[in-house]
Amino acid sequence: MKKTAKEKLISFAILSPSLLFIGIFVYGFIGRTAQISFLNWNTFSRLLQGEKNYVGLKNYIELFQNPRFQTDLWNTLYFTLFFIIACLAIGIFLSLLLNNKPKYGYLFQNIYLFPMAISFVVTGTVWRWIFSPGTPGDPYGVNLLLSRIGLTSFQWKWFTSTESFLFFNIALIPVIIAAVWQFSGYTMAMWLAGLRGIDEQLIEAAKIDGASNWQIFSKIIFPIQKPITLSAIIVLAHVSLKAFALIYSMTGSGPNNVTDIPAVYMFESTFRANRYSTGSSIAIILLMMVGLLIIPYLINSFKED
Repeated sequence: MKKTAKEKLISFAILSPSLLFIGIFVYGFIGRTAQISFLNWNTFSRLLQGEKNYVGLKNYIELFQNPRFQTDLWNTLYFTLFFIIACLAIGIFLSLLLNNKPKYGYLFQNIYLFPMAISFVVTGTVWRWIFSPGTPGDPYGVNLLLSRIGLTSFQWKWFTSTESFLFFNIALIPVIIAAVWQFSGYTMAMWLAGLRGIDEQLIEAAKIDGASNWQIFSKIIFPIQKPITLSAIIVLAHVSLKAFALIYSMTGSGPNNVTDIPAVYMFESTFRANRYSTGSSIAIILLMMVGLLIIPYLINSFKED
């Protein structure tokens, strides 16, 4: 049934305030950020004097030549990789356990989901206390526990460590653990919803044919759950690029920038060093990184529809 001109006008009138605000406060600000990234607005004196000239891609070139930004990109790569793998592994394992409907299953389901209700700032603060290394004579957190049970040889510097392995800063491990603790429940919830939508007769038929539990999982369950797994990967990758609050409240950039990420660098460049063009350039790079994840997924979804 076609809409009349009056109905179209009413629909547009209802949507226009939202479209206006989105246009200004989302796309308008993105456009302004992109414009600033092409300026030489990197000193406070230029702000006062109004000297903001276009310099083309100079800010981007300097960023990729900057050792700190190179470290940030490696940190982001490793953080995203291990964060996604761990969240998927733990979430899938928990969903398989809960799908068997154990006693008090709903209680455990809520417990596993509870961390998602906590902000990244709270998570970072709490896990900072847990992984705070202290000193050999006065250990804190996990190191204190290891000391009490006689495992002092396993005490470690945690997020203050400056050791690295193949460009992977060891200090990222506590940050990854904190992030996985908060978001593995998300993967569990998505997989559990998918598992409960699988026809039980399909599983029973496979068991009658002599299929093992691993064969049922690898040949039936996992292929069916592929769209859910892909959606979880996209969301988790997006979260990993926005982990500013967690890292900033937990470790900051760390010694020698061992836990630094582009978002932290952007914040410090923009609001502490008044290097607005550098901060805007980092913001645009982060936007492009998110786009590389989201756009192919959206295109594929539209094609399937």
